[in-house]
Amino acid sequence: MRKYLYLIALALIAVVLSAGKAKPVKVFMVGDSTMADKKPIADTPERGWGMVFPSFFDKDVVIENHAQNGRSTRTFIEQGLWDKVMSRLGEGDFVFIQFAHNDEIATKKAYTTEAEFEANYRKMVADVLAKKAHPILCSPVARRKFDSIGNPVDTHPVYAPIVHKVARELQVPFIDMHTRSLEILQRYGVEGSKKLYMHLEPGKWKAHPEGKADDTHFVEAGAMEMAQLAAEGIKALRIKPLAKHLLKRKKMKVIYTVPTEREDNNATEKNKKT
Repeated sequence: MRKYLYLIALALIAVVLSAGKAKPVKVFMVGDSTMADKKPIADTPERGWGMVFPSFFDKDVVIENHAQNGRSTRTFIEQGLWDKVMSRLGEGDFVFIQFAHNDEIATKKAYTTEAEFEANYRKMVADVLAKKAHPILCSPVARRKFDSIGNPVDTHPVYAPIVHKVARELQVPFIDMHTRSLEILQRYGVEGSKKLYMHLEPGKWKAHPEGKADDTHFVEAGAMEMAQLAAEGIKALRIKPLAKHLLKRKKMKVIYTVPTEREDNNATEKNKKT
């Protein structure tokens, strides 16, 4: 009898502990190559800022990075990538949305007019809210471009303000990655900022044997700088409960998201440490 009472007590304790365990906070990343996962990581130093975003949170935040190279708001929707996110989104989840790099280039197949770009952002916000989840709109991060006297050049003068307009009118959180990343370029300067972007020497990386000079995409240092802007935005806006899960700088180490296209459905629930 004593044995059975002991087992019952253990079962009750397990139930209580299980009930008291906090549900993980789930975050979905939606955007283009500046946010996307990169692989194989041993062959290239390229990193999207969404890829390193787990570095800023404790273990109670789970991040799925659905951003994809070359996508605009239009192609992300047309190719079913948005529907995939919506199928996985639950009540109380968060969705970070950042586009413009491909939408705004008229010569690209992914080009989206200003009106379409705004309409697509509005659709995404409406869809997330309909799921009782939380959209967080981010303006596009800066390309590395300077004028003749060393000042950063704004390469998103039209599309970045549209994101802010949508956020303001729909009254959803907005993080100004665009303005803040221009400030980062100013701080690092013309030469110093090269270490944030894909400026590679020949013969060093398997995926880039001839080297590369890319002023749009980031190496790990640049991705971490951009992800830091998003983390600071969460803190400044006091977005609950995300803000309370942010790590202090001394407790951080670089952690990558697991690419969401893996067949293992549980892979996205874990983060891969470097």
